Amino acid sequence: MATSITALNAANFFMADVRDGLGPFLGVFLQNRQWSASEIGIVMTIGGLAGMIATTPAGILVDTTKAKRALAITAIVAVILANAINYLYPTFPITAAAQTISAIGGAAMGPIIAALTLGLVKQAGFAHQLGRNEAFNHAGNASAAALAGLLGYLFGFVAIFVLMSAMAVASAIAVLSIKGGDIDHEAARGRENVGADAPAVSSYSTLLTSRPLIVIAVTMALFHLGNAAMLPLLGQAMVARGDQWDPSAYTAATILIAQITMIPAALLAARIAEVRGYSPLFIAALVALPIRGLIAWSFTEPGALIPVQILDGVGAGLLGVALPGLVARVLAGTGHVNAGLGAVMTVQGIGAAFSTTIAGFAADRWSYGAAFLILGAIALAGLAFWLLNARFFTPRSTGQLDPNTT
Repeated sequence: MATSITALNAANFFMADVRDGLGPFLGVFLQNRQWSASEIGIVMTIGGLAGMIATTPAGILVDTTKAKRALAITAIVAVILANAINYLYPTFPITAAAQTISAIGGAAMGPIIAALTLGLVKQAGFAHQLGRNEAFNHAGNASAAALAGLLGYLFGFVAIFVLMSAMAVASAIAVLSIKGGDIDHEAARGRENVGADAPAVSSYSTLLTSRPLIVIAVTMALFHLGNAAMLPLLGQAMVARGDQWDPSAYTAATILIAQITMIPAALLAARIAEVRGYSPLFIAALVALPIRGLIAWSFTEPGALIPVQILDGVGAGLLGVALPGLVARVLAGTGHVNAGLGAVMTVQGIGAAFSTTIAGFAADRWSYGAAFLILGAIALAGLAFWLLNARFFTPRSTGQLDPNTT
């Protein structure tokens, strides 16, 4: 088992740069090829919508299949091929198609990693391992961002694509190193310790009737509607101002600061979740995002990226632990934990997909500062929604359902 946990940690490290595709580098890459902010926003939205549509079926597939490792490798290969197409043929229709493929592959990775984790450590060790997953994931992102910035500065954008391919190979090797016999596939779907007299797996209608799950989904949609466009917008704003910074190096710096912050945030989140539950993590993440937008609006100097991205790291680090952990608690015993996580990721994908379009049009019509303010205001709406619906969780916020509200 120790070998499989080590392999899972390695998979999280190397998969970090693969799961999100080119991320904010894509916006800078396309802007250097004379794309407008609106065009960049639309093509990112297309990819986001494709990922949104694919995530719930991916979660269902993860719940039902025992070939979880093969599914992970298929997703990794799809993302890398799509990014190669993006680099070679950066025209609107081809880039839109490539983003669609990349988003579908990336969408599958979240439920896959959650299932592998739950199958290896069960509910008792889930919060602790989620913190480790996120810490390794963000360490991988930070390492990749630093290397991407350096290699991009020295050799151009082609080096970033080569780096991603190398990390993809390493992530595939790590996934294959997880021993199949160590994975409890019933625990991986939320059916731990199922006996002969256990009730049948519940219907997928559970996903539509669970009010706590709906609260989580809507909150995450609002969070990502405000959050998804903020990082790429920082890089685009720098290019638009004509700052004398190398675009790839600047974008790498924004990623690096956030990812380094996410490592301690994720480890702290795991400790808080074990003692206080997952709900406080949602509140803290939702508070950080409006402050981030306000700072991005207030300061035009490149140095403003430091507090902006520290807050990004705090929010993402907390939610990386809170989201799968809370969904697993809410749907424990149903057999549909990964389908539920996929459903939430589908809904949050709607927010993320439209975030770039809203921000792009706001930047074109008014200014980049106005776009940051709008994104921050959306996050405030998410915080208000969560607080108004806190009654759907137990007072001690363990993430388990309150029987009086279901």
